[in-house]
Amino acid sequence: MIVDDIPGISRVLKSCKTIAVVGLSANWWRPSYFAAKYMQEHGYRVIPVNPQYQEVLGEKCYASLSDIPFKVDMVDCFRKSEEIDALADAAIAIGAKCLWMQLGVVNPAAAAKTSAAGLDVVMDRCVKIEHGRLFGGLNLVGVNTGLISAKRHPI
Repeated sequence: MIVDDIPGISRVLKSCKTIAVVGLSANWWRPSYFAAKYMQEHGYRVIPVNPQYQEVLGEKCYASLSDIPFKVDMVDCFRKSEEIDALADAAIAIGAKCLWMQLGVVNPAAAAKTSAAGLDVVMDRCVKIEHGRLFGGLNLVGVNTGLISAKRHPI
């Protein structure tokens, strides 16, 4: 199912506790690193998938999704939109529950294929931002409005 509403995203984040992060960088300044670190700090098991590294965030790094020897719930993609077709096939093959495409990553054909295979699909959203918005991070400072925007609120 293609998930694009608050109840659906909340359900996905509550049910997917093991996250394979494809394209996770070991560089602390990269968005993939701080998103994965945030999720790890909030009780999720983060599995790095990147052939460049042996370990990231204290977890063994795997070269591909098919190399992971245990079940993962979510495949979180920090890759270009045109690379998602192959990642969708791999997510289906390993029995993941969800394919999550990060901000700026959009592939409707891959989303349709993955959804037809029974996986939840989230597209063009950041797992860290959504978790913070729904379960903590953002509402700690009183901005849990359900909308993230750069526009100033009219006075």
